Amino acid sequence: MKSFINTVCTIIIALGGINVHAQEAASPAVPGTIIAHQPASSGQYIGSPSIAILPNGDYVTSHDLFGPQSSEFVQAMSRVFRSSDQGKTWKQVSEIRGAFWSSLFVHRDALYLLGLDRHHGTVLIHRSDDGGATWTQPTTTENGLLFKGMFHCAPMPVIEHNGRLWRAMETAHGPILQWGKRYGAMMMSAPVDADLLKASSWTTSNSLLYDSTYLDGNFTGWLEGNAVVAPDGDIVDILRVDDKTTHDEKAAIVKISADGKVATFDPEKGFIPFPGGSKKFAVRYDEKSGRYWTLSNIIPDKFRKEYPTRNAAGFRNTLALMSSDDLVNWQTHEIILQHPDVLKHGFQYVDWLFEGKDMIVASRTAYDDGKESAHNNHDANFLTFHRITNFRKKAKKHL
Repeated sequence: MKSFINTVCTIIIALGGINVHAQEAASPAVPGTIIAHQPASSGQYIGSPSIAILPNGDYVTSHDLFGPQSSEFVQAMSRVFRSSDQGKTWKQVSEIRGAFWSSLFVHRDALYLLGLDRHHGTVLIHRSDDGGATWTQPTTTENGLLFKGMFHCAPMPVIEHNGRLWRAMETAHGPILQWGKRYGAMMMSAPVDADLLKASSWTTSNSLLYDSTYLDGNFTGWLEGNAVVAPDGDIVDILRVDDKTTHDEKAAIVKISADGKVATFDPEKGFIPFPGGSKKFAVRYDEKSGRYWTLSNIIPDKFRKEYPTRNAAGFRNTLALMSSDDLVNWQTHEIILQHPDVLKHGFQYVDWLFEGKDMIVASRTAYDDGKESAHNNHDANFLTFHRITNFRKKAKKHL
């Protein structure tokens, strides 16, 4: 596998313009196009990148703010940006109070943002009819307040299949109130012609809670699941898996019934090898190639050797293009972004979409900004945009 760290522009188009807020401190070395910048010294970090393409072709991205000086545990803040020139320049168009870990998606010409109101909060959905400039404000179960309680998610895909929209989610009520172990895998879905702002439109499956017996007792949680149509036509939830005993990363595949009400898991067959599976990844199916694709934070051998005792989830400095024809066996094709420093550099939580022959990507990026470094590789200080050109062609030589 060839590293493209020195020739990354042959894979990622480092587009020109940068957001006004980024110009003061941004280093020209930051890969891609800078959409937003938040200095590490602010105590607020950039999280939850999401990306969508509007019906007129404009791009929209979003991110939230987390960290000790943020409002993530009370009423989180998300910001929305728009580009009318295919990602060359970006402008902030709105700010939403009460949006966290949220996904942008377009459905029937409207733009939606689906996530939580705060860290482990209530499930909300917002709608914009003007490309993200203004948004509905959820206050009741009739206008966007979907589920009260304690939940968890990330900006995961919202997909359409068999007349329904599907989106994975996790409960966060425990019974063990500890990161990883508190999360229960579930699926939410709604008819495609329903009013998505009404709670009554949405169905949820049962929640599959933490089980200490999985992986010979080494299982420490699953989270940030993807709604995906499996090769047999059924809906599954493919999740990030936390197992701190090994660098052999894994994902989990949970089966969902056709009506969206029943989630089941076979621990003997449901765990699969998945490079980068201990970090958030998004999976989407591409009809043109007949393959499933993802971008994940793999761990090259040189970094394993440099940090032999570091948890797998702590390696975020390498982003790779991967694909599969069956959701079970995954191939790593190319390294898309990489930095030699593990501790304070990361290209993580990426959200991405197919656009013709390309992938367009929004990344939560931890990088030097010309004045200071990121707080660490997890606590990102940039939202960046990237384009992977001719991604199918790049992968063909490995198929």
